Amino acid sequence: MFKKHEKDTLNYSKLNEGINLGVTILKILFILLIVALVYITSMLLAKWQVLPFIKTLLGVISPLFIGILIAWLFDPIVTKISSKGVNRVLSTAFVYVVFLFTIFIVVKLMIPSVASQLNDIGKQAPSFINYLKDSIDGFLHGIESSTNYDMADIQKQVYSAINGFGKTISVDLPGTLMGIIKTFINGSITLIFGLIIGFYMLFDFNNVREHLITLLPFNWRKDAYKLTDLLNNNLRKYIQGTLTIMLILFVFQSIGLGIAGLKASMVFGLFCAITNIIPYVGPYIGGIPAILVGFSISPTTGIGCLISVLIAQLLESYLLQPVVMGKTMKLHPVTIMIGLLIFGHYFGIIGMLLATPIISVVKTIYNYFDNKYNIFEKIFKNS
Repeated sequence: MFKKHEKDTLNYSKLNEGINLGVTILKILFILLIVALVYITSMLLAKWQVLPFIKTLLGVISPLFIGILIAWLFDPIVTKISSKGVNRVLSTAFVYVVFLFTIFIVVKLMIPSVASQLNDIGKQAPSFINYLKDSIDGFLHGIESSTNYDMADIQKQVYSAINGFGKTISVDLPGTLMGIIKTFINGSITLIFGLIIGFYMLFDFNNVREHLITLLPFNWRKDAYKLTDLLNNNLRKYIQGTLTIMLILFVFQSIGLGIAGLKASMVFGLFCAITNIIPYVGPYIGGIPAILVGFSISPTTGIGCLISVLIAQLLESYLLQPVVMGKTMKLHPVTIMIGLLIFGHYFGIIGMLLATPIISVVKTIYNYFDNKYNIFEKIFKNS
């Protein structure tokens, strides 16, 4: 009797192991199915030229998105002022005047300095190219002396590429400047329209969500309120933390690179602060140009720039991110890297900047409905 019971227990154990293995295989197949569907969808979108159309459409209606973003960012301030008994229109006008005045002061203070520093970068370009040639020459000679391999052909090709790069810069410089000016003008016009749209939206922005949610079926409205509250909370924390970190890094890098002896320290500091928005790879994208230009001036300047960039990244990674941002996004590093690759491939640097908040929004929406309806549990239970 005991042996029979022991045998039945062993059979049940094997059965449970088989069931667990089957469930694991089903989960893997389900994930592979999702990956295949995403791949097929992306191929179809590329074949049907849907993505270029979407990019064009987003460019046309971008003032609307800018207006919504500005209204969304300023709504808590306007609402707080209005709660003191001030008319909402007057509150909106006051916030806008302060915002525009701040931009005017910052631009007025920065433009002369940035223009002067860009001029310094232009003057340093020939010395930087010469430094690059000397560094490559020393590197190739080192390989040649250690391996007895003739590096003359490689050296010639590298020099030809560097000279071609320098010639391209000098020949295409007028066209490049015109392109920058055109982009700046178009961006300014888009920003102005966005500011105007945001101004009018702020008059009644506190009721926009209510108006939109009333368009949904009645049974969906409770979920819509909870979900928008979650998204608002996460995104506001992310944007506020990001802007705070950018400002601190800009000030720190501008001072640090200036002390190191790098001209145009504000330009490189601003570039480092902006690229830092891109997780993991952003700090390297922003720091490498400053370090290279620093070494082209002198080894001391280059080492100083390297130290400044490293200290800034340590400050950002171990102090600013944990204290200012906390665990706002709560995203796995692999998820972020995959998002950067996908968004970077289709939308360039702008896509990399927006990848993390967009993924966070998708994750928040998924987690909300998964916690409420146990989507995965029901799928695998039925399977």
